[in-house]
Amino acid sequence: MMFKRILSAVTAAALCVALAGCGSSATSSSSQAATAESAPAVTPAPEATASPETAAEGLRVAGLKGPTTMGLVNLMNSEEGADYTFTMYGAADEIVPLLVKGELDAAAIPANLAATLYQKTNGAVEVACVNTLGVLYILENGDSVQSVADLKGQTIVTTGKGTTPEYVLRYVLSQNGIDPDADVTIEYCSEATEALSQVQAGQATIAMLPQPFVTSALSQVEGLRVALDMNDEWEKVAGSQLVTGVLVVRKDAVEADPDAFTTFLDGYAASVEAANTDLEGTAALCESYGIVAKAALAQKALPECNIVFETGEQMKTDLVNYFQVLYDADPASVGGALPGDDFYYGL
Repeated sequence: MMFKRILSAVTAAALCVALAGCGSSATSSSSQAATAESAPAVTPAPEATASPETAAEGLRVAGLKGPTTMGLVNLMNSEEGADYTFTMYGAADEIVPLLVKGELDAAAIPANLAATLYQKTNGAVEVACVNTLGVLYILENGDSVQSVADLKGQTIVTTGKGTTPEYVLRYVLSQNGIDPDADVTIEYCSEATEALSQVQAGQATIAMLPQPFVTSALSQVEGLRVALDMNDEWEKVAGSQLVTGVLVVRKDAVEADPDAFTTFLDGYAASVEAANTDLEGTAALCESYGIVAKAALAQKALPECNIVFETGEQMKTDLVNYFQVLYDADPASVGGALPGDDFYYGL
């Protein structure tokens, strides 16, 4: 099978957890958003030293290590994938200027970064699909937390202060009648390993962490369990699904060959289906492409990563509701304004 895998050489990254970071500018937003996509420390795939000059003709697609790119790997490894150039980056702030300058056509990135790019490019990009739903989970070393109400009076360690994890947690708590400033204690750590170390040391019993780190953490701490799926809790109070990642595309790339982009999306949809049905094969590809360090971890994490291919009105509904919550908490988290209707591909 012929295929081309173009990966930029990147330094192996430590596992981070701030989902879809927010900031006062596109640069700070993208930098924080990058931590959403970080997976356990990885070594570059064998093709990681390939030069961009060897890239195939066709759509130029970027990805980040983590759930938002796990759904792409089956397309990347197919004959059809040889028609595209796939490049892996270690941080979202590497992708942003390339999309702005037109040196990339599409990218799998955190959802709020896509909204920020829409503002930064004056509407030159649009979102083609949602590729990852919520990946945040409340973990407990114990069994006292059976519902959100049980978090009242508790201490929760997490990461992502001033970014999406904070907004999601505060929104879910407040919608369940819990004042996040008075009824709970939220302690923010710089990274997931710090939060986990507090649980391991018995300094904390409750933590909010993302996949695929959750899967890794469950194997490290005896008695640790998933108490709450924040995607489910969000849906209960927001009436829509919690979104983590999307595929954003430059409008001029779509307009240059609409049929070719439709073909790409068809291949992407098939790739996502394979990611949810062929766990072993997809996990092996995630390791070979350097998206997750070990296939065994990827195989365990895949069912919990909420990898989807969501388009059309469902995509718009989920994103509009999600962006509204972020905007109400901090307008800068979505680039200072809510995206217009032209942000949603095909609608």
